[in-house]
Parts: sequence; C-alpha cells; structure tokens
Amino acid sequence: METRELAAVAVEGPSTPPRIDSVTIHEFQTGVGRDWDRFVLNSPQGSLFHTIAWKRAIEKTFQFKSRYAYAEQDGQVIGVLPLAFVRNWIIGRCLHSSPFAVYGGICAENPQAHDALLNYAKNLAQELRVDHVELHQRSGEVFDQFIPNTLYSTFTTELSPSNDANLKKLPKDTRYMIRKAEKSGLRTRHGLDQLDVFYSLFADSMRRLGTPVFPQALFRNLADEFPDQVDLMLVRNGDQPVTGVFSFLYRDTILPYYAGANSQAPSLAANNFMYWELMKFAVERGCRVFDFGRSKQGTGAFLFKSQWSMTLEPLKYQLHLVRRKEVPNFSPLNPKFERAARVWRKLPMGLTRAIGPRVVRWFP
Repeated sequence: METRELAAVAVEGPSTPPRIDSVTIHEFQTGVGRDWDRFVLNSPQGSLFHTIAWKRAIEKTFQFKSRYAYAEQDGQVIGVLPLAFVRNWIIGRCLHSSPFAVYGGICAENPQAHDALLNYAKNLAQELRVDHVELHQRSGEVFDQFIPNTLYSTFTTELSPSNDANLKKLPKDTRYMIRKAEKSGLRTRHGLDQLDVFYSLFADSMRRLGTPVFPQALFRNLADEFPDQVDLMLVRNGDQPVTGVFSFLYRDTILPYYAGANSQAPSLAANNFMYWELMKFAVERGCRVFDFGRSKQGTGAFLFKSQWSMTLEPLKYQLHLVRRKEVPNFSPLNPKFERAARVWRKLPMGLTRAIGPRVVRWFP
C-alpha cells in the first residue's frame, strides 16, 4: 500500500494516502475487509451500515462507485469512512456516506484518525469536482465547513427480558391498539420465503406514499450478504397478508428497516401488532435494543413512532458544499417533490414497480 505525507494531499489529491501523527489513510482493498468489519463491530460508533456487506449489497443493486477509506496505525484499522460516488441529473455529483443508510459517516477510534478521514473526504471531493459531500453521522458535532441537516430523528428503546415489562412501558393508547389487533386473530410468520409477498405489500405502500420503490433485488442482495442478520416477518388476517417488516439484527440491536402494508392495515391495527410481535421476537433472540429507525419530522411515520415511549435522538446529518452554492433540498417535503408524489400515487401499480427502481437510485 502506498503512503504519503499530509502536506502533499492538497497538491496531489487523495489517490495516495495522507498521514497525520502516524495515522495513515488507505483506500479500501478487499484484503482488509475482515479487519474493517472487526473494527466496526467493536466500535461504539459502528453500525451495520459501515460494514463491507452493506457496501457489496448497495454496489450490486445500484452500481454506485465506492470510495471507501480507512485509517491505519501500527498495522491496525482505527477508523473507517464508507463513501460512494453518486452522479445523476437530479442531485448532480456527490460523495455520500452512506447511500440508503440510516447511519454512516466517519467511525474513528481517536481524533487523529477522525481528522485524517475527514481531510480525505474533503480532498477527494475536490479531486472528483463534486457538488457536495453528505455524511450520515448519527451523533457528534457538526464538522468544520459542514452544514447540519436537522430533518431526521431516530427512535430507540431498551428491551427488558420480560415482555410484560416491555408492554407496560408503552402508552395506554398503544397497548389498546395491540390488544385490539390480538382479538381480531392476526397471526405472524417469519421467513425469507415470503419475500415475493412482502415486496408486493412494500410496493403498494410506496405507491400510496408517492415514493419510488426499491428494486426487489435489493432485498435478495441484503439477504445474501447478511444471511444470519436479517429477518422477514409477515402479518396475516386469515390467509390474507396485511403487513410485513424486513429487519436487521446487529450486535444487541434489532432494526426494523423496510415495512409494507395494504390498505386494510390501519383498521386492523396491524402495524401496532406487528411491531409488538417484533419486540417479542427480538427478546427471544437476545436483543437489548429496539431501534425504530429514522423518520422525518412532521410526517405520519414520525407521529406513529412517537406513540411508543421511545427515546428521540436527532440525527447529525451534515453537508459540505464544494461546487454547490446553496444547500440542496431533496426531501419529499420539498414542494417540487410533493407535486411529483401526487402524480406518482395516481400511476398504475405495474408502472410504479417497473420504473420505481430506476428513479429511486437518484435519491440515495
């Protein structure tokens, strides 16, 4: 592997690694994958979205060009930065950490590794002439020359080994909805063999939200890359599938990540039932944390998650403007995208399933 002094970075770009106080930055190579994942697993900042398995799944599905980098000191990985180069006519050219991930950004053992990786990202942005850099940091301070994106928050709660204790933590109205669903005879089943049925529910939900759907290949690629860390649970009313959730299990945490439901779900309180059943499943699997994932403030999903007595955590997403002069707004709450969403809801289901996967990659 090549190394070089930080002083040369501004002149030569990031294609050869910078060095700060014996911390050396390298672009990712396959041979370091095991050490990379070991560092992520043991780091308090690490997440499933920092792993090389997530990199492979996203590359296979969307063909983004990865520019992952890691910090090394004394032969040990002490920091990682998952980066993807994304380019299209909607967002322009950007470096993103990480595409379609709740968490991402710099994960480092010490300030020297953190600063070296941040400098790597800034220099790479100049070399590639991108419009902006976007980091999905979960926590921490806003970095120098970065602008905060305060739109998103995440919801988490600690799980007790006792289901009764977990149920008592829920608000009265949420417990009522769970009991209502239980009395209606809803039942659950786990298994990736239900993926086709789940994808139909998921595509239906995305259309009703006015959002392009992910390709079904994404779920198959994730299942291949995380064979022991994904779960698919469907809720049925009799023989009719009503709602379903595709979840990740990483360390001591379960993260319900993709969910879909048909139009009957609200009247049956099926989503309340589903997430409560998922909590019980997580306890059986030995999980100690239920991560409800991120939602945009002011949305229905945000309100729904607010009804589960969980800890609200504003996410520290941030952007560095390079060639762009103003902060971009690619949120569905943008009036331009709201109009597009209204049109999308009126399109035939078959059409949204056909063109959605091509459109969704424009908004990582």
